[in-house]
Amino acid sequence: MRSVESSAKTMEEAVTQGLEKLGVSFADVKIDILDEGSKGFLGILGGKPVVVRLTVREDVEEGEDLLSSVALEDAVKEPEQKPARKRASRSKAEKPAKEAKPEKAAVQEKAKEANSPKAEKPAKPAKAEKPPRAEKPVKAEKPAAPAAEAAQPPADKEAPEGRAFTFLTDVTRLMGVEVTINARRDEEGNVRVDMFGDTLGILIGRRGETLDALQYLTSLYVNKGGEDYIRVTLDTENYRAKREEALRRLANRMANRAIKTGRKVVMEPMNPYERRILHSALQQNDAVTTHSEGEEPNRHVVITLKQQN
Repeated sequence: MRSVESSAKTMEEAVTQGLEKLGVSFADVKIDILDEGSKGFLGILGGKPVVVRLTVREDVEEGEDLLSSVALEDAVKEPEQKPARKRASRSKAEKPAKEAKPEKAAVQEKAKEANSPKAEKPAKPAKAEKPPRAEKPVKAEKPAAPAAEAAQPPADKEAPEGRAFTFLTDVTRLMGVEVTINARRDEEGNVRVDMFGDTLGILIGRRGETLDALQYLTSLYVNKGGEDYIRVTLDTENYRAKREEALRRLANRMANRAIKTGRKVVMEPMNPYERRILHSALQQNDAVTTHSEGEEPNRHVVITLKQQN
């Protein structure tokens, strides 16, 4: 039986060293303690190491001998079996070679079939062409603005409507705005000018301020040197009518607020034309009255409750 003695400071270290020397595990050995050792004085002086003997168990040695003998027999038998394996491999390799002939024949037959003219497949019937879609009718273009027909200047350039046309044509050209101008006289003899185009926002301005300024300048030009005053009104695509309707709704809403709260309502500053619209809108209202306060351009309308008798 194999055995080995091992010494170390501790029992664990001595056993570990012995197992490493024998090349076995802890379960495969029998351990005898030869000297338990001592720590010495204060664990420093006069200490003795632990000495143990590790002996391999008999059943483990028998198993190792059996494994070694089996390995030896396999090593002896292996040279005799190698030729048989080679022969078997040769026989296996030869069989596919013999059987390869029918495969070649099958391949040749397939090649012949591929070379032989195949029966032409009947042509697929051509799909019936879909009838062309009916073209959608082209939408008629919207007619140009009604004032386009009046793009020509009035016949009499010295007449009030002619002077207004000439003045506004020059001003809008300098402003870089392309518009169509229609200047005419109404039944009362006043001049009414309608302008049409795609960039009218520039001519209207904030709350119609630019339009009012153009109207004022045009009125000065038309009435220059004249004996009778002629009223000039400028409009762009019915802006004046839309603005008047909006102001009338605003006047009624503010009047209702004054009635509900019992307090006066002060409107924002407006030009004389818009102030007149507010006064006119509430003239028939029995609960409120209106008047203007302040100086231009900050003059505004004030709505107050009528005094009850």
